[in-house]
Amino acid sequence: MTRGGSWRNRNVLVLGLVSFFTDAATEMAIPLLPFYLTTVLGAGALTLGWIEGMADAVASLLKLVSGRWSDRIDRRRPFILAGYGLSSLIRPFLGATSSAGHVLLVRLIDRTGKGLRNSPRDALIARSVDEGERAAAFGLNRALDHAGAVLGPLVAAGFLFWVSQDVRVLFWLTAIPGAMALALLIWGVREVDDRPAAPPTPLPPETKQAPQLWRFLLPLGLFTLGNASDVFLLLKAGGEQASITTLPLLWMGLHIVKSLSSIPGGRLADRIGRRRTIAAGWVFYAAVYAGFAFADTPREIAALFVVYGLYHGLTEGAERALVADLAPARGQGTAFGWYHLTLGLLSLAASLLFGGLWDAFGSHVAFLTSAGLALIAALSMAALASTSAKAQPG
Repeated sequence: MTRGGSWRNRNVLVLGLVSFFTDAATEMAIPLLPFYLTTVLGAGALTLGWIEGMADAVASLLKLVSGRWSDRIDRRRPFILAGYGLSSLIRPFLGATSSAGHVLLVRLIDRTGKGLRNSPRDALIARSVDEGERAAAFGLNRALDHAGAVLGPLVAAGFLFWVSQDVRVLFWLTAIPGAMALALLIWGVREVDDRPAAPPTPLPPETKQAPQLWRFLLPLGLFTLGNASDVFLLLKAGGEQASITTLPLLWMGLHIVKSLSSIPGGRLADRIGRRRTIAAGWVFYAAVYAGFAFADTPREIAALFVVYGLYHGLTEGAERALVADLAPARGQGTAFGWYHLTLGLLSLAASLLFGGLWDAFGSHVAFLTSAGLALIAALSMAALASTSAKAQPG
């Protein structure tokens, strides 16, 4: 396959469908994880923060390793195949866990697979499309990913309502969509041939590759410090007496909005600039989290769940497109590695901070702290957008 093309080309579409089935498998289980840990296994909010934060941190470290490695050998597909394969194999074993430590082990191995695949996948998407359509391509990938996250909770809710409320059986059933994702990947994804005729020169140090990348990662890191795992939103809903069958439906509603807003959000970023779109998304996040701080009825929480998805639609495609814009052509895997590493390591701190504040002072303090950090980060990003040179992407 040659470099460049429409944002709806084969690689983008197939990788989107792979994300669709993978997220369907993941989201059959994740909405029930807070309930499973706290009710079945007797863990607390801080334990949940440790599990999700550690899992994200491991994934993010590997995203840098896999991104650099894929740059050096100029191949993305082996990492993508190995990563999706590992996650699809281990995820069903949540059904065999009997302690929080077992859940942590499964989540760590699952996120190892994510660490292997994400940076090479994002670099392959960026290489597969024209520069002016990158945000739209990433928006399409995120839209299909979130559509899978709609299907997963829907299947989970149907299973719990009509078949059984044994969540362990549901965890085992995640093997089915995982296998479908792996089959699609093997059949449909191709490398993009972009290698020069002469042997490639060694990659320059990252600090010399794209100084603008680091100026983007600073406000991103500040925002991420306040962006704890979304599973805390489910914990908030559960604390307000939402039933076990309602939790997957809330998660499904969130991902419907994420899916529907991802392509428009990406195309908006292609038109008005990546940084402006990201800053707007972070301001919206701050407003929604402030709302969660004071929401105290299931109806209010459900409404916030739905509108919260717009933040993801505005930022996910725009952030990835900006990273690709700021990276050299042969260093995109490494750049995505640094991007994901920033997200992952600070997500660990964010989940621990959020869970600790929740346990010590209540959910309202945790949500307001996150809202404040998001607002400061948005102001920093807006300042970058207004002072960046016109020739600079985004």
